[in-house]
Amino acid sequence: MLDKILRGIISLIGLMLGIGIVVGLKTLEIISLSNKGWLSLAVYLGIGIFFGIIFFLLAPNIMSGGRRLVQFVEGELQKFPAYDIALGSVGLIVGLIIAYLLSQPFYNLEIPYLGVIVSIVLYAIFGYLGIKVSTRNREDFLSTVGGLRKTSGKGKSRIDCTSCPKILDTSVIIDGRIADICKTGFIEGPLIIPEFVLEELQHIADSSDALKRNRGRRGLDILNKIQKELDIEVIINDKKFEDVKEVDSKLLKLTQLLKGKIITNDYNLNKVAEVQGIDVLNINELANAVKPVVLPGEEMVVQVIKDGKESGQGLAYLDDGTMIVVESGKRYIGETIDVLVTSVLQTSAGRMIFAKPKTIVDRAV
Repeated sequence: MLDKILRGIISLIGLMLGIGIVVGLKTLEIISLSNKGWLSLAVYLGIGIFFGIIFFLLAPNIMSGGRRLVQFVEGELQKFPAYDIALGSVGLIVGLIIAYLLSQPFYNLEIPYLGVIVSIVLYAIFGYLGIKVSTRNREDFLSTVGGLRKTSGKGKSRIDCTSCPKILDTSVIIDGRIADICKTGFIEGPLIIPEFVLEELQHIADSSDALKRNRGRRGLDILNKIQKELDIEVIINDKKFEDVKEVDSKLLKLTQLLKGKIITNDYNLNKVAEVQGIDVLNINELANAVKPVVLPGEEMVVQVIKDGKESGQGLAYLDDGTMIVVESGKRYIGETIDVLVTSVLQTSAGRMIFAKPKTIVDRAV
């Protein structure tokens, strides 16, 4: 049905075009027709119907070409961030306004066709310049807009790091620590949240599995907290990447496109990003970096929780989750004892501390 309507519209356009051609030829005095009479009407209708029939026959090819053109334009637009398109549109409008103002004096010179020719040239030049200048200097424009928003309702100063967007992945949103880190001010915006990450969170939140459902809802709550409670810029990016199925691959492509950094705690995504030369801010690495430094020979007070893998070992934990392996500590399970640090091992999973009960060390001395 829609194709039939479009075919009728195209035929009508052809009819109007044919009549327009006759009017143009008559205006230019290439042909002469009387304003009255059946002959003049027949010429108008004949040429109009002729073009209408041609357009009617060519309508399927025109519609097919139009669809390909729309798909091409849509594919090209998806390669650019949404704010680049918005800035380019504003720049185009400003350029066209300037061209309009500059072209008006040429219409008053009463030189045939000069105003039209100059207008076309000025519109082309200033329209192109408007798009290029606005997109190439988008950091300056965004910094200027960000500078106008100097303080929030809490009176805190706001500094936007527009040149380096941070893209959040699903795991770090569900983890939740990103909200606390942003609250301290150690991470500056803008934070980019891709739509495909939101869709994955929604899918997890709608899962039939209770654990997954709770994790998805927690992620959505964290996003809501970041947007409403924290003084940081959050941008929802609508880039789709229809040709890519994996969410992690989409994240990597989007990060390369925006020239930003990924914030994650996913070990595998971290390694793949490093291979591709993409900067990663790993929350787990940050947590390990800010843990208290413990040196061999220091004394600590710990509670032995359970036995370790090796015979006679006991395990204890610090408040930040760091594991302490207490040699000969199995006998002290459930007790709080003084231990002496013997060595510290840093692994990809975190930090492990090896220690001995102080009473054993004192006896040996």
